[in-house]
Amino acid sequence: MATRHDRNEILDDEEKGGIQRTTTGVTISPELFEKLYLSPMTPHVGDYNRRFANPTALGFVGFGISASTFAMVLMGWGGASGLSPVAGIFFFTGPVLLTFAMIFEWVMGNFFPMMVMALFDVFWLSFGVLQLPTLQLGAPYATDADPTGTTAPAFNAAIALYLIVWGFALLTFFFFTLRINAVFASIFGLVTAASFVLSAAYWKVSQGEFDDALKLQKAGGALIFVVALLGWYACFNIMSAEIKPVDGCPTELLKKYFRKEQKPHSV
Repeated sequence: MATRHDRNEILDDEEKGGIQRTTTGVTISPELFEKLYLSPMTPHVGDYNRRFANPTALGFVGFGISASTFAMVLMGWGGASGLSPVAGIFFFTGPVLLTFAMIFEWVMGNFFPMMVMALFDVFWLSFGVLQLPTLQLGAPYATDADPTGTTAPAFNAAIALYLIVWGFALLTFFFFTLRINAVFASIFGLVTAASFVLSAAYWKVSQGEFDDALKLQKAGGALIFVVALLGWYACFNIMSAEIKPVDGCPTELLKKYFRKEQKPHSV
């Protein structure tokens, strides 16, 4: 049974404008909807937003753990070198949580978050394959000087090209994040830059310029670390809004620069 204190808190939230009562339920403003689901509010058939929990934060947890670990290893913190000891972030921590989040975003009709979860899901899986020595992906390029073949110019040039393609894919997503909020846009802007920087690192390895490659690797790691921090910030923001609506951290919605104001959406 709700106490008088609980009723007062609900009334306070209503007065702030994030929640409005109707004769059939509760409506939330476009601003609160986008804070919770990181997607522009569009009408959907059904009531999935009421029936299921918000999966967006789950995807951010998987992304945040994987990205922050990946970044710290790239920067060599604590003498770390090589990603094979933490290969689990590429196959379990990130992809498992992102896959669950992607499926439920699809079920709930949240198009853009579903695309984002799927994008990072396949990135971690595909890049994780490179961290498994047992696959011997460099074997066709092996020489007496390089038995593993992983420093061969052709091998590293192929990875560099792959990361360039990823950079353009992420850049495409970045333009659409400008319709949501500054934090989400910053995440995609920085991870796009990181993809191009890491591509340059692989180009340097293919040319035998290992010192420059290491510097670029650390720079890319630093960018991804900032991305991970922003991801944790967004995750905290979503969780705080879910646990107690309206309260939370600012994200500065950018949609107002791209389209007209929308009416509250019934949930």
